[in-house]
Amino acid sequence: MNRTFLFLVITTLLGTSCVNTKRITYFQAEALAKDLEKQDIKDKYTIKLQPGDIINLKVSSLSPEANAMFNIYPESQVVASNQTMQTTAPAAAIGFLVDEDGSITLPLAGKIKIGGLTTKEAAAIVTKSLEKYLEQPTVNLRIINYKVSILGEVERPSVYTISNERITLPEALSLAGDMTIYGKRKNILVIREVDGKREFARVDITKRDVFNSPYYYLRPNDIVYVEPVKGRLTATSRTVQLTPLVLSALTFLTVVTVYIFK
Repeated sequence: MNRTFLFLVITTLLGTSCVNTKRITYFQAEALAKDLEKQDIKDKYTIKLQPGDIINLKVSSLSPEANAMFNIYPESQVVASNQTMQTTAPAAAIGFLVDEDGSITLPLAGKIKIGGLTTKEAAAIVTKSLEKYLEQPTVNLRIINYKVSILGEVERPSVYTISNERITLPEALSLAGDMTIYGKRKNILVIREVDGKREFARVDITKRDVFNSPYYYLRPNDIVYVEPVKGRLTATSRTVQLTPLVLSALTFLTVVTVYIFK
């Protein structure tokens, strides 16, 4: 009788303690035979300048005094902007604003249209425009208000400033400390503004076809929201998440100890 009871207790504990790994594993293959598959990289996203972007110019030429008219962004802040930062209240960026017409206004050169161009293309156009006023100018151009918001069931929900010109959904989730055990990995919501309209898309990060999703590469001002699963506990710390497993182990040890010394 005691052995039967002990067997039932162990079976129950093992059944309640196990986690369905398929629910939380990323990038699963459709079949085990495809686990070593190779995929072509499609839709490699390149950021294009758009109205509302704020850019920093680093202008160099043979006229250091003239360069100062264009290099309005403090050098110390340029260094800081080269790092991906977590912010709760982003500070106002100092730079040249791309207006509704897709143009920036520079000293001497006036309005220069750069909307819809990559930063490399825009730098070439600005360089050409400054050749009338500077001797052998070179221009480095960067977007300084590239941000994504990550909300919901992640360890560190926040607004993140991105220093690179490209970030993927897995990279963004990594910045936020990854999803908690309670996050819906099969139903991540990405909110994006395109041509004056707001798109709502769902992404399943447990499948490998996420790499071919148009939402794999995040764009400036994207919002990523990770929904909680049903029955989500109110606490999200790792310690609290492990509590059921620890209690199960202690219960198991208690039962075994009572059985042995009985």
